[in-house]
Amino acid sequence: MILTVTLNTALDITYRVRSLRPHASHRVSEVTERPGGKGVNVARVLAALGHEATVTGFTGGAMGQVVQELLAAVPGVADALVPVSGSTRRTIAVVDEQTGDTTQLNEPGPMVTPTEWSAFQEAYEDLLPSASAVALCGSLPPGVPVGAYAGLVRTARTAGVPVLLDTSGEALRRGVAARPDIIKPNADELAELTGSHEPLRATQDARRRGAGAVVASLGPEGLLAATREGRWRATPPTSARGNPTGAGDSAVAGLLSGLVENLTWPDRLIRAVALSAATVLAPVAGEFDRATYEELLGRVTVTGEASAA
Repeated sequence: MILTVTLNTALDITYRVRSLRPHASHRVSEVTERPGGKGVNVARVLAALGHEATVTGFTGGAMGQVVQELLAAVPGVADALVPVSGSTRRTIAVVDEQTGDTTQLNEPGPMVTPTEWSAFQEAYEDLLPSASAVALCGSLPPGVPVGAYAGLVRTARTAGVPVLLDTSGEALRRGVAARPDIIKPNADELAELTGSHEPLRATQDARRRGAGAVVASLGPEGLLAATREGRWRATPPTSARGNPTGAGDSAVAGLLSGLVENLTWPDRLIRAVALSAATVLAPVAGEFDRATYEELLGRVTVTGEASAA
């Protein structure tokens, strides 16, 4: 079982409009609702790849009930969410069908009390012995300590479970110091962490700060990885046009599934890039276009040398 942690779960709502224009009324052509948050998206993709996944984090209120009802309908994904008194947030994605651009609106999430945070930590410790790997994903809801991910990384390491961290800002800075096995920032998050806008230098610096491996998302240019085994750049053959929401989460699923299957780093990166590109062509986060994914597996280019980073 692969455990994904989404402290700030969400009900993902996607609106499709013909053309998004500021200060105007819009007729919505399609509405979809999905259980959301980065770790939930990761779990959905893992399940589609044939891995058992368990989702934990917080859920509350009417929105939380909807999230759990929708999650129960996802084959291969188990619900281990912890209840809170506040209401689960909503995230709104508005897709402009004319341009393919997506506008994202993310609510902050429920206030989590110290008692609720303690209850989550206990539930997390109970889940780890059954996990082959864990992903810590996304933003922190109000009330959760900014060093929360650092503590969860240490707990996983103590349990001997490999851990991937995918967050940003101060939560990422503190989490890296706890020495996660993998971090997966995008270019902006990596630059904020290291102060360097040169991706290769920044990935090496992030490793020196504590990460075992750094896999940086470069958007349509693919992934750049700095690991103990070497450094690689993985590039898709073409830039996919569509809805990029959730593409990074699919990359995380590719990296985690490759880890538990003991794939080489180049093969993990190929899978992650293929999944990420195939997600752009899917209508909502947490899904990917299967035919595109399978076709891209043979076309992603990986370059680099397997020398010590």
